[in-house]
Amino acid sequence: MFGFWQPPTAIWSRSVAQGTFRRDLFFRLNVLTLRIPPLRERRQDIPLLVAHVLDRVGRDAGTEKTISDEALKILLNYDWPGNVRELENCLERACALSSADDIQVRDLPTRVYSAPSELFGMSSSGNGGILPIAELEKVTILNALAQVNGDKMLAARLLGIGKTTLYRKLKEYAQA
Repeated sequence: MFGFWQPPTAIWSRSVAQGTFRRDLFFRLNVLTLRIPPLRERRQDIPLLVAHVLDRVGRDAGTEKTISDEALKILLNYDWPGNVRELENCLERACALSSADDIQVRDLPTRVYSAPSELFGMSSSGNGGILPIAELEKVTILNALAQVNGDKMLAARLLGIGKTTLYRKLKEYAQA
């Protein structure tokens, strides 16, 4: 039963039947039942939620934050198992860690931007998950740079390539 979510009404009614929950309290609480689909089923809400959270965090901190198109795309593709609360925590963390006015992919938690479907910008239904080697190389290099906060020397070392190779590849990506 671990990991299986049940609505409170199901738990309460079972508890009423077992005598561990007051019946009158059950009927007081069970006035209206709302089913709110998980965030992954209503991705169209993500941009509005992001704007709301960034506005609230900005007001609290006395700053104004925006989000880059790439970071928003990552947020739109992530499955959000923690729903709105996870999105809110993700954005609060990004705002706290970012010294810039806009949230970039590198400011997001690793679990959000490194999940395969988000990382490759495709769902598993795309090409059957197959990417051209050049695209896979680009994604790997950019992911490594994001993980080390843009430190090119460290990224090159972690990738096992020379710094000149890394600079050449980045120049190619900028032209593409």
